Parts: sequence; C-alpha cells; structure tokens
Amino acid sequence: MPGTNLTREEAQQRAKLLSVDAYEIDLDLCGAQEGGTYRSVTTVRFDVAENDATSFIDLVAPAVHEVVLNGDQLDVDTVFADSRIALPGLLEGRNILRVVADCAYTNTGEGLHRFVDPVDEQAYLYTQFEVPDARRVFASFEQPDLKATFQFTVRAPEGWTVISNSPTPEPKDNVWVFEPTPRISSYITALIVGPYHSVHSVYEKDGQSVPLGIYCRPSLAEHLDSDAIFEVTRQGFDWFQEKFDYPYPFKKYDQLFVPEFNAGAMENAGAVTIRDQYVFRSKVTDAAYETRAETILHELAHMWFGDLVTMEWWNDLWLNESFATYTSIACQAAAPGSRWPHSWTTFANSMKTWAYRQDQLPSTHPIMADITDLDDVLVNFDGITYAKGASVLKQLVAYVGEDAFFQGVQAYFKRHAYGNTRLSDLLGALAETSGRDLRSWSKAWLETAGINVLRPVIDTDADGTITSFAIRQEAPALPAGAKGEPTLRPHRVAVGCYDLDPSGKLVRGERVELDVDGELTDVPQLVGTRRPAVVLLNDDDLSYAKVRLDEQSLAFVTEHLGDFAESLPRALCWASAWDMTRDAELATRDYLSLVLSGIGKESDIGVVQSLHRQVKLAVDQYADPAARETLLTRWTEATLAHLRAATPGSDHQLAWARAFAATARTPEQLDLLEALLDGTQTVEGLAVDTELRWAFVQRLAAVGRFDEAEIAGEHERDRTAAGERHAAAARAARPTEEAKAEAWASVVDSDKLPNAVQEAVISGFVQTDQRELLAPYADRYFEVLAEVWTSRSHEMAQQIAVGLYPAIQVTDETLRRTDAWLAAGERGAALRRLVSESRAGVERALRAQAADAAAQ
Repeated sequence: MPGTNLTREEAQQRAKLLSVDAYEIDLDLCGAQEGGTYRSVTTVRFDVAENDATSFIDLVAPAVHEVVLNGDQLDVDTVFADSRIALPGLLEGRNILRVVADCAYTNTGEGLHRFVDPVDEQAYLYTQFEVPDARRVFASFEQPDLKATFQFTVRAPEGWTVISNSPTPEPKDNVWVFEPTPRISSYITALIVGPYHSVHSVYEKDGQSVPLGIYCRPSLAEHLDSDAIFEVTRQGFDWFQEKFDYPYPFKKYDQLFVPEFNAGAMENAGAVTIRDQYVFRSKVTDAAYETRAETILHELAHMWFGDLVTMEWWNDLWLNESFATYTSIACQAAAPGSRWPHSWTTFANSMKTWAYRQDQLPSTHPIMADITDLDDVLVNFDGITYAKGASVLKQLVAYVGEDAFFQGVQAYFKRHAYGNTRLSDLLGALAETSGRDLRSWSKAWLETAGINVLRPVIDTDADGTITSFAIRQEAPALPAGAKGEPTLRPHRVAVGCYDLDPSGKLVRGERVELDVDGELTDVPQLVGTRRPAVVLLNDDDLSYAKVRLDEQSLAFVTEHLGDFAESLPRALCWASAWDMTRDAELATRDYLSLVLSGIGKESDIGVVQSLHRQVKLAVDQYADPAARETLLTRWTEATLAHLRAATPGSDHQLAWARAFAATARTPEQLDLLEALLDGTQTVEGLAVDTELRWAFVQRLAAVGRFDEAEIAGEHERDRTAAGERHAAAARAARPTEEAKAEAWASVVDSDKLPNAVQEAVISGFVQTDQRELLAPYADRYFEVLAEVWTSRSHEMAQQIAVGLYPAIQVTDETLRRTDAWLAAGERGAALRRLVSESRAGVERALRAQAADAAAQ
C-alpha cells in the first residue's frame, strides 16, 4: 500500500517547527461519472519557527505535476516519493506552498470514494479521511494538532450537489466556492458530491438557528424517515448544549447517508457521513432504530469533543470515542422525549460485552494506548477505545459526581475551543470542579490493561441472616503476549438485593453503593439483614468489571433470569452468563438451557437479538463437536416455536424469523423457508420483505437448495446496491468447491471488488457448517496473507486478514499453523495483532469445547 507510516516522533518534530494558517483546495471532479483520476490543486500557507528548516507535506497521488514553494518551482522527481513531498531547507517565516497533482478515486472507503448506483447509474462521491487519508485528496500536514482553515473550490457535473464543512453556496457554472472553515484538523474535513436527494430543516432555540440537512441517494429517498432523524438530532442539540454549556460550534449540520461506508459514521465538522444501511428499506426491530439513534448522537457529540477540541495525537483517540459513546448513551437515557430510556441496558448487553471480549485478547492495552505511528492507530478502533473507555467514563462520573463531571467538561470546552489537548487537560478540569485528585484514578484505570473480576463472599446463619458480606476483587493474569501486569482498581459499585414479589417478579429491595478497593472490601451495611434470593454486584452497571454470582444467586437466576422486573439487572445477568460461557466456566449446553428458559420472558428486543447471536456463536464454536448437531437442532426447533408463538407483526416475531433463517437445517425447515419465499405458506403478521427474503435466500444457498438461477432471480427482484451485495454473499455461500474457489479468487487474487462487495463475499464464503469444504483454505490463507497486507489499502487488507482467518477450524492444528506463520519472517505489528487476536479466538473455543464435553 502506498503511504509512509508517519511516526509520533515525526509528528511532534513537525508540530514544533510549523504552524499552519490556511489551505485553499481546488478540485476538478467533472469527470467523476467516468472515474479514474481528478485534478487536485492545494495552496497552503504556514509559518516555520526557524529559518532554513526542512520538513515535508503528505500526499498520496498517482502523479504530481507541480510543487511551488515560495515562488520557486521544485523538481517533482526529486521531492516527491511514496506519500511525502520533501520541503527542502528553503523554509523561513511565512511560506506559501502550491501543489498540483492528479489524485485517484477509490472504491475502498478511503480518501475520495466513488460509487455508481445500479438503479440510476449515477456516481456518488464522499470522503473518509480518518486517520491519514486527507492526503489522498489534497496535500496536507496530516496530523491532528496542525489545525488550519480549509477553503474548498469544487467543479462538479451539472445537476450535482456539493456538500462540505461550510454552508453550501450557490454554484456558478457548476463551480462551488465554499467559505473557509474555522480552524479544524485535516481528518474532519469533508466533501460529499453527487446527485444526492436532500431534506432540510432548522434547529431553533433561544435565538439560535442552525440549518439542518439530511442527504441520501435518490434510490433510497422513499425509505428516508427524515422526521425521525431530525427528532433525534434536535434532542441531541438540546441535551448537549445544556450539558456542555457551549453552543454548537459550526454554521450548519448536515447528515449524509452514503454508500459503501466502512464504519458506522464519521464526525466530519458540520457534515457527518453515515452508512446508508441506516436508511431502512425493510422492516427492522426497534433495536436497529436505537442503534441508529446512538450513532447520530455519537457523531453530534463529536462536534464538541473531537472537532471543537481535538486530541493532540492519536494516543487520545480513546477519549474522543469514549466521550462520544458515553454521552450519546447518557443522552438517550435522559433526554426528554427519548424513545430509549433503557439505553444503559443496551450498553451493558452489547458495548460492554465487546469491551470484555477485547480486553481478554493478547492485544489488550491500556485505554490510553501508546500510539507510536499510524499503523498502531489504524488497528486501534477497538472495544477498548470505544466501549471500555466509555464504561470507565461512566465509572468516573459515578466517582466524581455527574454535576462535577459536566462542570469540568464545560470549563474544558471554554478553555481549549478550536485547539488541541491531552488527557491531562480534561482531568485537570475535572479535578478542579470535583475536588478529587484523579492522578491515582487515571493511573489505575487508564494506564493499565486487563479486567477485574468481582465476586460476593457471603456467610449466613441457619435463619438466613447475613453474618458477613464482602466483595472479593481479582486481577487475572493478562493473556500471553499482552504487555503489563494485573492490576486491582478502585471501583464505585452498587450491590442490589432482589427477591420475588407476589406477582412473581424479581424486584430490588436493598441497594448499597460503595467504593471497592483492594482485594477484599467489607459491606457492613448488609450484615444482619435477611439473605435475598439474588445478590447482584455492580447493580446499575456503574463500574467496568466481570461480575460473578454466588452459588445461591446463580442457582436462583438459572430458574428465574427472565423474571427480573427491570431490564438492566436482567442484562447484567445475561452478560455474566455469556462471559462465563466464553471463559469455559459454564458449559455451552447449560448456557443454551439458560437462554431457552428465560428468553421467552425477555421484553428488551436488543437483548433478545444479542442472545440470538451469542447462542449461535456458542453452539457453532464453543460446543463439544460431538454434541454440536444436537444443540443446533434444539436451538433451531426453539427459534421456529418462538416464531410461531410471537405476536403477529411484532419486533420479536421478526427477530425470531431471522434467527430461524440463520440456522434452519432439516428438510422440513428448509421447505418452510422456500414456502415463505414463494408465498405458499405464511406466518400471520410476518412480512417477508426484501431484506428478510435475502436472509432466506442466503440460507437456502448455503445448504445447497438454491444455486445461480435462484440467486439471479432474487437479484432481478432487487436491482439495487444492497441486492448486489446480498447476491454476492449468496453465491459465495454455496457449498461447492467451484463456488468457494470463485469467491476466494474474487477477493484474494483480484483487487477489483469494492469494499462493501468484498465484505459481502467474505461473509458468504465463511459458513460454519461447511468446515470440511473450507479446510483447504487455511493453508492458502497463510500463504497469501503477507502479500495481501502489503498490496492492499488498510481497510481492504484488514477485511481479508480478519474475515478469512480459519476461525471456524477450531483445532490445535490451526494454532500450530498460526504460530508458524507468526514466527516466520518479518511481520508488521498491525498485522501480527490482527492474526494474534484471531488465534486467541480459536484457543478460547478449544477451552470452551473441552468444558462442554466434560459437562456431559
């Protein structure tokens, strides 16, 4: 992949030398419909701290035509190489640099991505610059602490729209001249270009007026529920401006749903890009709307934390992402009129399980990671950066108090607006408002890796009265290969005591909140009280730790997990059970029994869908192979029973239909999928719409019922970009050597697939009930991996490295193959990390399979 790996040391040296004033960027995109390259002209004004200094500016381009520094024409062949233009010792005081280049459209979701909609055959463009990809579109000093103003001039085809960070101007002769932005970092600049459909509104409150826009492709316009999106956006504006005590810092706020987006969304200042799968073209459950709302609020929070005030270097990426995650969930839970006051339940059941999983990998790292170069940060958008960091911020809020926390945030924004900061700047502000010394807290929570386990230690007398109660904290050894030492941490936790009420619901009686520190912490408040049916540590999910139930509580919960009156304690118990299964403390067959006993009473649809995914993973990967088919049969029969019993038209019915489709296996079950597709059978209230049809088609393809003719017929019904992806996945899923070879070749032997199609082919290729068919590809994976990594862009290479790793081959041989690959030759740190993480998944699965076999 072209692109020198900028190091932190280089960035620090450049920041000491340079201060950047302004960019003027002129792009000619008139040929976008045809693709290829486009002309990029950058003029940048900057000062240097010492005369006759040397430095460099970043650019990834197929061709550079001119480099003019302070009026002197430099020899392009001499100064441009790889991704850098050398600026020789001609710098002094104020400097003006002009670079003329041909830059390339991409199909990887990096730089300026170009997509052609099969519905209208029009091209649609958008930029994605985080982490180092503004340099793919214009020459830039590509690091977050060299902020500047950016003024874009764009030539575009007639009838197209151009959106950027500044308000959209009226074009003249198809030329769009934007006013300069405020001082921002290069990675949050943006351009979105094409014949996009738009809906507009205004956020108005107390004399403030912010234009709002929502954009998508015209082929999705009929599905765009703009009123719902504007409603969530306005709730976010209200809540964030009150909590941050700082007005929205940009002149307008556009949200653009764009195709083939690699992430969920991106916080470009005033021009947020969001994956257009969030424009729902078929029925989805409320959990999908909740996830979309969290994404919308997450990016809006970034307008302050990340865009207004930006990290100095990528060490503090976690703080950007964790703050946005924490405040988006808090807003959903507390904003007046929010549809999702239970959002902390969702957080506990999904985001935190992601964090717990990430924190037990050999790549675990402190929240405040040591980011030495761009390669480090590119693989660090992980469960620690987002979910563990947000969990720890929630713990910090409990530790200092919510009022003091937001008062500190308010002071931080006012003090550092349009500047760059380090973690110490935020902690200093919080220490001022809370009166707490946060240095030891920071060291324990942010500068160490790994996860703690909290267990209750309870003694009772013959009458059931508690005679002693303590919380034992453990710091398990870090995974092999991880850096650091196990650490006991201070935890602010609540202890909840639950009993059945007359209606049969588990309700909380006593609640004790306290600080846990060290190995053993007494809880004297509960001594002398009657032992409840269930003791739940970390009630209300205040802290970040794995929680275990005592023996009596576990036995009661096994029979009554679905009976908790509130969703959050249920979610915490579900999460604990799942964690025990992954840790081989609970056999997969027992986890399945637990889920089947309680899921029918689970009202939270997000939790239900998480349980569906977890059961499927557990049975596929963690079950004794000799028992796997029996467990899959049991699970599939249960999904069909719940589908038939669900309320017609309900979210639960749709979720069970998808769960059934994911695992249907007997001739009768597969006959039912076919009958639902052709309409000869129906389930009352179940709309077999476009997306559900594809779920059925892909399963029927994976088991060999459907071949090319049926897939092509379904694709003909859905001649959209989504249809293309689904068809590609279905073709790759077919259980034949020819289908697998074709899919493999399209991904590994060729680099022509767009990012979204490549992702779909990989997802179809890997089928857990095709282990024998896929076994030969394990050796092929290790043979091609190094070449793929060096020849593809980061996003494309990471998809392949993670997606095609032989994770379903849960054998000691897979571990040996992986170890041999890791030991051979020079392997870059980023790729080693991804492969080591995948290896850890196989190792964990082997332990769980052994535990499941022993539980017979």
